[in-house]
Amino acid sequence: MDQDSQQELPLPFPELAEDSPLLPARMVNEFEYCPRLAYLEWVQGEWADSGDTVEGRHTHRRVDKKSGQLPEQTDDFEKFHARSIELSSNRLGLIARLDLVEGENGEVIPVDYKRGKRPHVAKGAYDPERIQLCVQGMLLAEHGYQCDTGILYFAASKERVRVEFDDELRNRTLSAINGLRLIAAGGRMPAPLEDSPKCPRCSLVGICLPDEVNFLRKPDSSPRPMAVSRDEALPLYVQANRAKVAKKGETLEVSVEDKAVTSIRLLDVSQVVLMGNVYVTTPCLHELMRREIPISWHSYGGWFLGHSVGLGHKNVELRTAQYKASFDEATCLRLAKTLVRNKILNCRTLLRRNWRGEEDVQPLLDALKGDARGVARAEDQQTLLGIEGASAARYFGAFGNLIKQEKDPQSFVFDFARRKRRPPPDAVNALLSYAYTVLVRTWTVTLSAVGFDPYRGFYHQPRYGRPALSLDLMEPFRSLIAESAVISAINNGEVRPADFITAGGGVALTSEGRKRFLGVIERRLGQEVTHPLFGYRISYRRTLEVQARLLGRFLLEDIDHYPEFITR
Repeated sequence: MDQDSQQELPLPFPELAEDSPLLPARMVNEFEYCPRLAYLEWVQGEWADSGDTVEGRHTHRRVDKKSGQLPEQTDDFEKFHARSIELSSNRLGLIARLDLVEGENGEVIPVDYKRGKRPHVAKGAYDPERIQLCVQGMLLAEHGYQCDTGILYFAASKERVRVEFDDELRNRTLSAINGLRLIAAGGRMPAPLEDSPKCPRCSLVGICLPDEVNFLRKPDSSPRPMAVSRDEALPLYVQANRAKVAKKGETLEVSVEDKAVTSIRLLDVSQVVLMGNVYVTTPCLHELMRREIPISWHSYGGWFLGHSVGLGHKNVELRTAQYKASFDEATCLRLAKTLVRNKILNCRTLLRRNWRGEEDVQPLLDALKGDARGVARAEDQQTLLGIEGASAARYFGAFGNLIKQEKDPQSFVFDFARRKRRPPPDAVNALLSYAYTVLVRTWTVTLSAVGFDPYRGFYHQPRYGRPALSLDLMEPFRSLIAESAVISAINNGEVRPADFITAGGGVALTSEGRKRFLGVIERRLGQEVTHPLFGYRISYRRTLEVQARLLGRFLLEDIDHYPEFITR
C-alpha cells in the first residue's frame, strides 16, 4: 500500500479512571488546532477572551437556549429539532453540548455553529472543526442513534457544509482524543508552535507566549509583538471615609453617606482598591468575583492588608512547581541572584539618568557595577543579602542627589538622608513606603491572576502575612516604577508640602496627597517601554504579567532560565 494513502490509526489509551474528568468536544478541537493551547486550557485552566471568542458567544446566543429534546426511540421518529443538548459517555470519556440536532427518517444530524465564513478548502472545513463535529456524532451513536453525517453552519456566510463521518475522520478523531488524554496524563506542556500564523489571533497568545519562549530557547529571531495587547481597564481607588461601592446595572456606583459620587463601567475596572472604612455590597462582591475582578484591602494609611478574589486560578501544576522549587536551595539561590543583580543594575541606571549632584557620579556607578558582578560569586543567600545591603546603602546614600532642590532657602525642601521605613521620618521616605505598598499590591494581584501563591517566595523567606513572592519579583522594578514615580512626583511638583502630615513621630501622606501620588504611580505603570529582551513596546503593567508568566515557564521547565529585565 502507498504510504501517503495509509490511514492514521487511533492511538490506544487506558480506560478512563473513575475520577478523571470527561473531555469536552471543544478541547479535542483545540488539541487538533494546537496541542499547547489544549493543554493550557484543559490541564492548567487558562482562559482569556478575544474579539473572536466574544463574537463566537454572540453567534451561539440563539442555539445556547435549550429547546426541544432528543426522541426516546432511537430508530423510529418524526422530524425534530433540538437545541443545546448535552451528551456524555463514560466509555468514550467524552462530553459535548450540541448546538443543534436535526432528525428525520430515523437518522440524526448534529449541526455545529461557527462564527466565521466557510473556508474554501478541499474538504469544506478545517480538520479541527470536522473532528469536533465527529465527536458529537460519536456521542449520538453511543446513545443508540444512527449518525453518519454532521453539518457545520458558518454564520458569517450563512452556509452549511456537510461532513461525512467516514473511517478516516473517525480514526483521526480517536487519535486526537487519545492524544489529548496522553499529554494531560503526562503532565508536560507541549512546545509552542514556531512562527505559526495561528498564534497572532489566538486568545491565549499573551499567556502561552510562543514567540517569547522560542526566543529564549534559541535567540536567533525577534518575537512578534503579540503579548502586548492594550488593556484599557484600570484600578478603581476608593478612600473616602464610610464610602459604599455598589453594583448598578453594568456599573459600579460609589456613594458617600447615601449620596452618589461617581459611577464607573465594570468593563473599565481591572481591580478595586479600598482604603480604610469602605463598604462593599454583597451583589457587588458577587459580580466582581464572577468577572474575576479582585478587591485589594488597605488600611486608611495605605498599608496593604490583603485581597479578595473569586474561586482563584485552577493551575495546580504551577503552584506545585512553585512549592517544589521553593524548597530547593539551588533553585532559590539561582532565582535570587537574578533578581538582586537586576535590581542593582536598574538602580544604577536610575542614578545615571537622573543625577543632579555636583560631584561626579561615575565612581558610584562603578561601585554598583562591582556589586552586580559580586552577585554572581555569592555561594549562599546570606552572602547575597550582604551584597544587596551594601549596594542599597550606596544607592540610598546618593538618592537625595536625584531630587530637585528649590533655590529659595525659605521654601520647603524634600530632604533625604537615608532609607527608613517605620515610621517614615520625612516626606521622601513616606512617598517611597507608599510606592512600595502599591507595587506589592500590584504584584500580588498579578501573581494571583497568573496562578501563583504570592506568599511562597524564593528569596524573601515566608512569614505570616508577608507576600514573599511579590516582594521577590518586585526587586528589579523598585527603581523602575516606585522610586521613579517618587522622583517624578517631587521634581514635577505633583506633590506639595501641604500633602504631608506629621503624626506619631513619622510623616504620612494626606488623602489628597495620596490621590495625586497614586495618579503618578498609575501613569508610570501604564507607560510603554521597549522590552530589553524582546524588543517590542510594552507597558510596565503588562510587563509584570509577562515576567510572572515567564517565571511559570521556567518553573515548569518550558525554558531553562528566568529571563532578566534590565533597562538600558
